[in-house]
Amino acid sequence: MAGYSDTKQEHLRRLRRIEGQVRGLQRMVEEDQYCIDILTQVSAASRALQSFALALLDEHMAHCVADATAKGGAEADAKIKEASQAIARLVRS
Repeated sequence: MAGYSDTKQEHLRRLRRIEGQVRGLQRMVEEDQYCIDILTQVSAASRALQSFALALLDEHMAHCVADATAKGGAEADAKIKEASQAIARLVRS
């Protein structure tokens, strides 16, 4: 079971909202909107995706990683390493 199962519908709503933002960006380009206005919307969509990613990471840490560390052993080490790599990817983006 995924760590985000309890909040799946909320996550899907957020992703649909982000999808709408990206479609709005496409529309803005099609309509030859002012560059700075488009960049402002790109920034908003990027922040929304980053916020989603952080919420998902938080749930992963609270459920998947916590469960694995409670059991200990190689699985715990693997989950911690996996989470660390995910954080590194988020920081780089």
